[in-house]
Amino acid sequence: MRRIGLLGGMSWESSALFYDLLNRRVAERLGGLHSARVLMSSVDFAEVEELQRTGAWDAAGELLADEARRLEGAGAELLVLCTNTMHKVAPAIEAATAVPLLHLGDVTAAAVKASGLTTVGLLGTRFTMEQHFYVDRIARHGIGVVVPAAEDREVVHRVIYDELVLGVVRDESRTAYRGVIERLVARGAEGIVLGCTEIELLVGADDSPVPVFATTQLHVDAALDAALA
Repeated sequence: MRRIGLLGGMSWESSALFYDLLNRRVAERLGGLHSARVLMSSVDFAEVEELQRTGAWDAAGELLADEARRLEGAGAELLVLCTNTMHKVAPAIEAATAVPLLHLGDVTAAAVKASGLTTVGLLGTRFTMEQHFYVDRIARHGIGVVVPAAEDREVVHRVIYDELVLGVVRDESRTAYRGVIERLVARGAEGIVLGCTEIELLVGADDSPVPVFATTQLHVDAALDAALA
């Protein structure tokens, strides 16, 4: 098994989910006492969030590129960025290392294509829903992407940053997300991409009338496939 370098901490709640899922998948595939060969760099999310909020994406890219270099120097043979939003700075990470980065946009698009769907609704942070780095990456694979209306984007973003990254899961927020999903489906979404790692703490397949693509789980499975190849 190749050693996986995890760039995490954005937030630690979702990184903990990623680590847990990864080791459970290893146990399912290999059995016995097997667990994942992992190195993790967990950054201070408060620092990253400030860079996001102020639009200092170049500085954020430098920060994560430095962490990626440390993981490579420690022996990581595959890099995984355990957050959707920070894939905005994936090019900076890729430029800083010789180790392959498993891009979550490509992983998600592959899962959607394998399902036979052509149009998906996207839930995520405001940055992921409104900027082009993630939508365009998926669209590159021939998949249409529908994002929520402005009012719904605000609700989705607020729940992530005010609740989920703090480990707070509220029934009323789940109900609000279900409403957003229903409106995306009404606009033609054949599936829903949970394009923020924390969203999987709140909603899942049972909350949607159409297939759900849980990006954390997809990323874990793809990372393990790559590590065992």
